[in-house]
Amino acid sequence: MPAPAAAPGPIAVGYDGSETSQLAVRWAAGHAASRGLPLKVVHAWVWPVFTKDLGPVKGVAGSGLRHSAEAILAEGLKLARETAPGVDVGGVMEAGLPAQVLRHAAAGAALLVVGSRGMGGVLGHLAGSVCLDLASSAPCPLMVVRRPHLPGRPVVVGIDAAARSSAVLADAARLAAAVGAGLQLVHVDPGRGGAGGEHGRHAPLHRSELLEHAVAEASRLVPGLAVFGTLKDGHAAAKELVEAAADADVLVLGTHSREGGLGNTVSAVLHKAPCNVMITR
Repeated sequence: MPAPAAAPGPIAVGYDGSETSQLAVRWAAGHAASRGLPLKVVHAWVWPVFTKDLGPVKGVAGSGLRHSAEAILAEGLKLARETAPGVDVGGVMEAGLPAQVLRHAAAGAALLVVGSRGMGGVLGHLAGSVCLDLASSAPCPLMVVRRPHLPGRPVVVGIDAAARSSAVLADAARLAAAVGAGLQLVHVDPGRGGAGGEHGRHAPLHRSELLEHAVAEASRLVPGLAVFGTLKDGHAAAKELVEAAADADVLVLGTHSREGGLGNTVSAVLHKAPCNVMITR
């Protein structure tokens, strides 16, 4: 008899006091509530990387870098509890650079949520690199939040013939079910209608066959989910996916592998997509 599936871990969310991290906490709290999962608010305390003078100023109550970091975490916890009163909310404050701290805190998490900018506070100019770092190295799916959840808009997922595409599709289908959205599958074919070079029973699927197979698989994974597919021709996959995401709630993309880099498509989409983006493996 197969072992029962492990229960999903908590939702982890990075918080640094910025407006985008406030948006991330609100999104994460609402998502944790919809999935019945606990929420872990994580603050990366960067100052110990640069100085050892962390205590209060003599004679000044409530001063000092440690106190400031503790106040930021408390603010994030308060925001999460106000957003989703029924969710079990805990907090973590860890010294280190944002990507390192968030990666460590996300071990065993069901999802890591970050704002699209501002991670790290004083290191805000490195925000883009933090998201890119986590997209390729987080131990769980990563949600990059740009705006609040928009009910009625679909979850869009890019699919291809890669070996891990089925895992990405499964994550996208579960996300769509959790947020109460339909699922739109987008396949960008750079061949502009050309036939694949391999034939036979074990040849990879192409174009409409690949899309139809993915639609059927998503419907099987989450019965009752509204699933539809879109086939696009074009050599610039990132451009086509960003256009497809214009009316989406979330765009879901997969990395090439657990060990490999993001690739140009994922990097470009993270910078240009108008909606929230989930990177999964």
